[in-house]
Amino acid sequence: MIIPAPAPTPQPWPLPKLKLHIEDLGHEGASIFLGAVNPKDALKIAVEASYRWLYTEDNPPPKVTQILLVLRSMPGVAHTKGGETSTEKEIHFSLEYIVHCKNRATAEILGVLVHEVVHCYQYNAQGSCPGGLIEGIADYVRLKANYGPPHWKRRGEGTQWDAGYETTGYFLSWIEDTYGPGLVSNLNLCMKGSKYHHRVFKDLTQCNVKKLWKAYCALLKDDDAAKVLEILSSRDEEDDQ
Repeated sequence: MIIPAPAPTPQPWPLPKLKLHIEDLGHEGASIFLGAVNPKDALKIAVEASYRWLYTEDNPPPKVTQILLVLRSMPGVAHTKGGETSTEKEIHFSLEYIVHCKNRATAEILGVLVHEVVHCYQYNAQGSCPGGLIEGIADYVRLKANYGPPHWKRRGEGTQWDAGYETTGYFLSWIEDTYGPGLVSNLNLCMKGSKYHHRVFKDLTQCNVKKLWKAYCALLKDDDAAKVLEILSSRDEEDDQ
């Protein structure tokens, strides 16, 4: 039986210095942002989401001394600057995108900030972690923090487990619900100071990632828990070398 994991207990780690730079106060996106959220509170919520879902007392977050949020004119949505070893991070957030999502500005701004702040704190296996898994972990935290937008959908057959973003985020959430709380936190920890290998999924669940994805796709297609358990209990088709 697949049992939903209880929410981890938040940990009282200190917040980094939180800074804001707005490139153009006259831009409509700047007015929407300032009307939708309190910048300090929004960044605090985002940082605490990473603390809550990726770290524990035995596995504390890496040291981040400052997060600078830059609102500026640019294509896309947002991106984060600052490598894994840097203690000062920057999040650049598109003013045009804020205008685009003005009808649900508060929820979308918080969701994007939660996602981007994860990139300030997560480990990346010395740069060797697949980009889809990096983005999937960020959207896993966004899902757990209840900031997933209404257009997100679970996707299985026809996609890959490491397609990234919500596809991988939902998959990781399902793995954790199946194998117990803290699994994604441990997955993140496994990428601290060492190179990535897909065998990490077998180390954490006793199933390789191909089998996990097959079971997840079967669940989405047929909603048959017995079939999922049969797949998970079967012998791996191939070893993770």
